[in-house]
Amino acid sequence: MSKVLVIRISSFGDVAMLVPVIYSVAAKHPRDRFSVMTRKAFVPLFENLGFNINVIPLDIKQRHKGLRGYFRLTGKLSAMRFSHVADVHDVLRSKGIRYFLFFTGCKVAHIDKGKKEKRDSIACKKLDTPLKHTMQRYREVFDKLGFSAPMAFNNFFDFVPRNLSCLKSVVTEKKGKWIGIAPFSKHRGKIYPLEKMSKVIDMLSGEDNTTIFLFGSGKEEQKVLSRWVSKYPNTIDLTGKLDLQKEMLLISYLDVMLSMDSANMHLASLVQVPVVSVWGATHPSMGFYGLGQDIANAVQIELECRPCSVFGELPCLRDGEDYACMERIAEESVVSGVHRVLKRIDL
Repeated sequence: MSKVLVIRISSFGDVAMLVPVIYSVAAKHPRDRFSVMTRKAFVPLFENLGFNINVIPLDIKQRHKGLRGYFRLTGKLSAMRFSHVADVHDVLRSKGIRYFLFFTGCKVAHIDKGKKEKRDSIACKKLDTPLKHTMQRYREVFDKLGFSAPMAFNNFFDFVPRNLSCLKSVVTEKKGKWIGIAPFSKHRGKIYPLEKMSKVIDMLSGEDNTTIFLFGSGKEEQKVLSRWVSKYPNTIDLTGKLDLQKEMLLISYLDVMLSMDSANMHLASLVQVPVVSVWGATHPSMGFYGLGQDIANAVQIELECRPCSVFGELPCLRDGEDYACMERIAEESVVSGVHRVLKRIDL
């Protein structure tokens, strides 16, 4: 029996993309044991995936912070006697862990992020042929270690009971169409302008038999969502009301999710909910598109300066920093994308 340490610490969307891969690998290799090390907040994504998958919570703010935390963590991992390390993150912390375990006798492999390919694509702006998907890059790490597996994942709620009554603090029954809207992202270049999103919500919330659920986190995002809830009918702000598992449960009942290039696109993908995603500084062909999502549901415009970054963290490079990649997307295009998905559901 092999014992495999799998390291993916952040970010939320990248961790969510690991779920289908680790499930598929563990299902193909039932005699082996797989331990996913990730942030405490992401633990619910892996807790019920399979009998041979467990989670090692990483507390990077306190217990595992700094050099002392590193030695505390490596001491714990050494005692667990892993035989393999799959580093699907390849950052300073994960490198330190895998190097340490390599010298204790572990077989190690790490992800090839394709940084040069991505830099070249950013430079030439040619993405007619999509780059290798992140999930495929994850799978290649397991291939190197001898744990090849076909993709076998279907739906997160194949493993967890699904019961609408668990959401009674927010909603008691499903009526009409349910639309989720996740308008935020970590970086400005991946956020559809809030004044334009407000108009999208205005158009959608006024439609018959429609309920809109707004997804956000933190006080600043909640201020925006609370303002929209007070302004538009049939809207519900979910900020702080649900834990991760219940949030995914609610997402599983949605008819469509409208999101940015963000974690919510991947959470919806894990429960087979169609996503209309809005893309600005980044591009769906860079390898981060949602699992099983229709590329036709990606709302974007062609610009000579786009994409300008892999992750959307760079400031706008245009004169005036106008973020034209987002500003020039018409509200009607976004609403039309949502309607197109809802129409398919009705057929």
